[in-house]
Amino acid sequence: MAEIKYEIKENIGVLSESSKGWAKELNLVSWNDKDPKYDLREWDPTHEKMGKGITLSKEDIIKLRDILNGMNL
Repeated sequence: MAEIKYEIKENIGVLSESSKGWAKELNLVSWNDKDPKYDLREWDPTHEKMGKGITLSKEDIIKLRDILNGMNL
């Protein structure tokens, strides 16, 4: 299996943290030297291990923002 290369360009925010120290974060991440995308997933405290997550383009994140703003919470 090929190695996945990543670089966190910007930490935007932490949504939650588990008792084991893993944090669910929204970051701007460059995967395999490509243009950075918005990324939502859990990371260990050192950002060496990660859980499954999703990546979103700028257009996706804007649409998600609009959807969330329209919700009655």
